[in-house]
Amino acid sequence: MAFITAYWSLDGIIVLMTFILTVYFYMTYKFNYWKKRGVLHALPISIFGNFTDCLLLKRSPGYLLKDIYDQGKGMPYVGFYILDKPFLMIRDRNLIKNVLIKDFNYFNDRYCTPDITDSLAYTNLFFIKNPTWKLLRTKLTPNFTSRKLKQTFELMLKCSDNLDTYLESLSLEDKDVELEMKDLSSKFFMNIIATTAFGLNVDSLNNPDNEFRKYGKQIFEIGILHGYDFLMVLFIPSLVHFMSAKVYNKKVTDFLRNLFWQTITERIKSGEKRNDFIDIFIELKTSYGDQNSETGFKFDGDHLLAQAASFFAASFETSSTTVSFTLYELAKHPEIQDRLRKEILDALDQTDGKITYDMVLSLSYLDMVVSEVLRMYPALPFLDRVTTETYKIPDSDLVLEKNTPISISLLGVHYDPEYFPNPDEFDPERFTEENKRNRSSYVYLPFGDGPHTCIGIRMGLLQVKLGIITILRKYEVIPSEKTLIPMVIEPTSSMTAPLGGTIYLNVHKINNNGN
Repeated sequence: MAFITAYWSLDGIIVLMTFILTVYFYMTYKFNYWKKRGVLHALPISIFGNFTDCLLLKRSPGYLLKDIYDQGKGMPYVGFYILDKPFLMIRDRNLIKNVLIKDFNYFNDRYCTPDITDSLAYTNLFFIKNPTWKLLRTKLTPNFTSRKLKQTFELMLKCSDNLDTYLESLSLEDKDVELEMKDLSSKFFMNIIATTAFGLNVDSLNNPDNEFRKYGKQIFEIGILHGYDFLMVLFIPSLVHFMSAKVYNKKVTDFLRNLFWQTITERIKSGEKRNDFIDIFIELKTSYGDQNSETGFKFDGDHLLAQAASFFAASFETSSTTVSFTLYELAKHPEIQDRLRKEILDALDQTDGKITYDMVLSLSYLDMVVSEVLRMYPALPFLDRVTTETYKIPDSDLVLEKNTPISISLLGVHYDPEYFPNPDEFDPERFTEENKRNRSSYVYLPFGDGPHTCIGIRMGLLQVKLGIITILRKYEVIPSEKTLIPMVIEPTSSMTAPLGGTIYLNVHKINNNGN
């Protein structure tokens, strides 16, 4: 005889249904959280809240958040749920200012959190929490001045020359050759980050199987397992340890650790100065390595390595994606491509054909083009914060509890027709000086804003522009048979990435007159 009924099979069904109902009610009992507070909210469609399509890897989270932003049209904020966790999407630009700047002390941490065992992620500048974040940011910021960047630019130029030599070797005269632009640009930026952050001269263009590139690709590779790793870290940190989610896997960590400390040791022994980040890390280690902060952080060991690893990961991935999308849009809009090339060639005429730091920064139309690409394809399409104290939203009755996750959809504001008319059109004219002055503030945020603004914004833009100049001054890009028109975004990536992580374009060399 069974425990409940006369039949084991019926007992099994009852136990299973009881378990399912228990899980369902446990996961959904918070789904009236925003309703109780009078907040418009996206209706949860399953026990996964509003996050089902992302957990099934059917939709990139940045585009799901854009949908939620659009649902809240006319409202200053809108609630939603990831699993049973209530999140608040901030829509109003004045509230965005409050969260990012004015009331920063209430929102000074990101919600996303790696596993503590993932030391290179957990202690790097992007993820680390206050008060250690403030200490780290204060010490690193002076290393991104214009003077420092001018020195670093000389190292970048050698990588630009290598890219130019590689393209020349492909014999692209008088014929169209299909190239995968994400792969090409990632090799170029891998060379830049190798020389600027690790003091190495690698040639990923001619030797794509080198270890530096091999392990770098693993950090942001497109795939199901890696897709879940980033979903957990960015949106469900409570499950990070349980799911063994890692930003840097053990092999990548071991490789970077061995490489970094070998380079540091050799540089200290030789006394060589290259004006790269290794010089900066040595200075930090020498000046502050023996000083423990109140939280136990010091500029040594994996704590120091983590900063190099964050530059390694962020620099080549975000920059290569931006260059790839830029070339994609220019291929679709040849009139814009021709105008940009003319600006580049005219500037080169003034410098006897040499690319210089000041020349790159002087190209106003290039800046407009890159700004528009970053509007349409922000590398990280959302910002996240978490309330560190109870916070009352100004001019409302809504009080946010401590540890409430806050989201800002960059795709939402970047594609909001109130701020950017005809947002699906690629139009660099949005970023003329006049149009920028006339546009509302806090609606264009590809690098964030406030104290958490991307520390490497100027370096990132500099190397992106250098890559575009190097290619466009001699070559034209046009769509190929494999070019996705319209663009399709990779659903398994939390970053903005093209489907499959690839963008194919035809490339051919132009004559000296740019025709």
